[in-house]
Amino acid sequence: MRTTESLSELRAIRKSSKGTFGLVPTMGALHAGHASLIERARAECRNIATSIFVNPSQFSAGEDFGKYPRPLQKDLDLLESLGVDVVYLPAVDAIYPPGYQTWIDVETVSTPLEGQCRPGHFRGVATIVAKLLNSFLPDRAYFGQKDAQQVVVLKRMVRDLNFPVEIVVCPTVREPDGLALSSRNVYLNSEERRSAAVLFRALSTAKSRYDGGERSAEVLREVVRSVLRSEPLVSEQYVSAADPETLSELERIENGVLLSLAVRIGKTRLIDNFLI
Repeated sequence: MRTTESLSELRAIRKSSKGTFGLVPTMGALHAGHASLIERARAECRNIATSIFVNPSQFSAGEDFGKYPRPLQKDLDLLESLGVDVVYLPAVDAIYPPGYQTWIDVETVSTPLEGQCRPGHFRGVATIVAKLLNSFLPDRAYFGQKDAQQVVVLKRMVRDLNFPVEIVVCPTVREPDGLALSSRNVYLNSEERRSAAVLFRALSTAKSRYDGGERSAEVLREVVRSVLRSEPLVSEQYVSAADPETLSELERIENGVLLSLAVRIGKTRLIDNFLI
């Protein structure tokens, strides 16, 4: 496995690589969810690359950029065990040099949900992913369904800007009690971790109502809210039942729905979703 902090070296490695090239962008603090993306990429591509970059531009004021976990050596050991070929480790000033002023705004689909709660977040996400796609020139880039709105935003960006890359979306990986794997789960204490299982219960309860024939989006939103309210440590930020492509809130569900939510448990913010 080769590691590099140099964009010119990365591009030389890419130029010498033969066959399909898959990219798994990460912010490090890797877990089994990231491993599942890499394993999918390994099954579909001859060459596998990852990046580890904690992107400051996608953190809003007051968020956890400074304390975001950065276990670099542990991450590199995992990536090597998974057969990754190259890891890009850029410095912040290499990505955003002095005087940097070019940003990508994916307008409508970035506005609701996470966009409303975290102003500027998707501008940072779209910009860093565009820079990574331009740096690696992958055939496929792999992302998890857990970050559902991110997937919608990036698919729109790739389509609108004619990036020659396939965005591959992989299923959310979960703990035995259903909690979606996230690098932020380490912030939860034992009582908060127990309470966090309510996210999966809430979405599962709404899906059961959908499977039973319920097609009112507001009824499903209220089902999710009522389950969340059963856990006193959980503070709801939003509950959504939206069109999976436009992210517009639905009244009646005709062709599928993205059920999603965001909560705070103590000082930790968690998101989850079901694509039905």
